[in-house]
Amino acid sequence: MKISFEKNSLMQSISIVLKAVPSKTTLPILECIHIDATTDVVKFTTNDMELGIKTNVKGEIIEKGSTAINAKIFNDIVRKLPNNTITLTVDDKSNANIKCGNSNFNIPCHTGDDFPDIPSISQDKSMTISQFVFKEAINKTIFSIAPNDNNKLMTGELIDIKDGNMRIVGLDGHRIAIRNIKVECEENYNVIVPGKTLIEVSRILSSNLEDNMQIYFTSNNILFNFDDTIVVSRLIDGPYFSVNNFLISNYATKVKVNRKDLLDSIDRSSLLISESDKKPIIIDINDGELSINVASTLGSSSEKLDITKEGNDLKIGFNPKFMLDVLKSIDEEEVTIDLINAKSPCFIKDDEESYIYLVLPVNFTA
Repeated sequence: MKISFEKNSLMQSISIVLKAVPSKTTLPILECIHIDATTDVVKFTTNDMELGIKTNVKGEIIEKGSTAINAKIFNDIVRKLPNNTITLTVDDKSNANIKCGNSNFNIPCHTGDDFPDIPSISQDKSMTISQFVFKEAINKTIFSIAPNDNNKLMTGELIDIKDGNMRIVGLDGHRIAIRNIKVECEENYNVIVPGKTLIEVSRILSSNLEDNMQIYFTSNNILFNFDDTIVVSRLIDGPYFSVNNFLISNYATKVKVNRKDLLDSIDRSSLLISESDKKPIIIDINDGELSINVASTLGSSSEKLDITKEGNDLKIGFNPKFMLDVLKSIDEEEVTIDLINAKSPCFIKDDEESYIYLVLPVNFTA
């Protein structure tokens, strides 16, 4: 096999498929990029057996063939080579030569036949959505999933498509993030996608509103198809949480406040909260005014913001990070916060409910 690449396009393709190379594995073949040049198109594939990525690569096939080359070593070598044409040659004994200008590297490879291909998924029925819109919905909800698998369902996000609406939901037991998107899809789907998959997909997706992607669903897998790249992931099995049970509409207090002012005030106040202290911020709501108070071993602070309020006065405590995550994910100039009492969650959402965020309060001593 012999292929020549331009460095920039080669690096771009390597960076895409690296996202499905496992950091730890007992199978050395999974640490490789499968390079397939048996047809007229060069394809790179990686597969950690949960997530698989295949992408077309710009390259000139001089001699057809396939191989599996260690991803980390290949990436490190290519990254440090001059910005010039790179030629990859693999002989019959699976020895690879990487040449660029006066630089020559020789490394051992695996045969391409040893590499496990990603699952084949029927692409008869798909849903089309803007890459930018999907990327934004993931980035503005993924922060709310659980970081570990004590409860595996919480490490993924629900994608629920019904009657032309896609609902993306993430939660970790302390907060819920929901984004609703209007889509054109004849089928209804309800799947839980691993958070790792969605994070890696969002990193690859375009930020151009007009660039579309297709999504395909099966009972066990989800496939994303965009820009000559296919990403296939296993789904998380099990029934998702009944999120609608948490979404109520009878609030005792409604507050409208400038989003950036509230974000900046909480950000400043959190400077006095250490990781070990874990003190909450105390939000005190009165007519026309919202005060943010902190008292910790590092000191105390108080800030006041102008608001529009309906309903009861209220004093409530929150983990500042949870509130900051929500406020950073909203683009509107003003946000609406609905509250019930000091023991119940607050809701931050727009009138159309294109986004809904729920944050549980934290107990505090007055």
